[in-house]
Amino acid sequence: MRAALNHLKKSDPVLAAIIARTGPCKISYREPTFEALVRAITFQQLNGRAALTIYNRLVEAAGGTVTPESIQNTSVGEMRRAGLSKQKIAYIRDLAEHAASGELDFAALPNLSDDEVIAALTQVKGVGEWTAQMFLMFALRRPNILPTGDFGVRTAIRKAYKKRYKTKDGLPSPAHMKKLAKAWHPYCSFASWYLWRSLESTPEI
Repeated sequence: MRAALNHLKKSDPVLAAIIARTGPCKISYREPTFEALVRAITFQQLNGRAALTIYNRLVEAAGGTVTPESIQNTSVGEMRRAGLSKQKIAYIRDLAEHAASGELDFAALPNLSDDEVIAALTQVKGVGEWTAQMFLMFALRRPNILPTGDFGVRTAIRKAYKKRYKTKDGLPSPAHMKKLAKAWHPYCSFASWYLWRSLESTPEI
């Protein structure tokens, strides 16, 4: 961690100022399990408090533990009453099928490269690149993930670097972000965390 912060502070004065204001890096990690990915799907496009309430109801409906088997034994109606949308129910049940059949082996994920993990996870309905990247960062603890599609990181870059981008939404494009992040390698995950913190909007997983 110290090596990462020293590198970022030396390589980018703007990020150094954010680090100085924010203080120590306190990333909250989770184990790289089926349950962590179900939680990530639940939290998609919801604020943290509402998502946590729904997730806790899902855990209760599933009998107290979230496993492929417990999800398969939980009815669609029970999941709906927990507050999940029809789409998210379909996504979580598809994930349970992939995990139960062995098509997605969570035990094997730590041994895969970043790109291989993304390829494995995005075969599941509802798991896009962003969700896979969050899993890489907060469950597999990969240090060099740059979520170029993340609205918070993009917004934080525009605000912190005070640049005008000629894009439809006025935010940096993936190409802009990759160029800026060259100085952050191999610690883009930590840089992203500090950018989120500069907006007080670290995502949940």
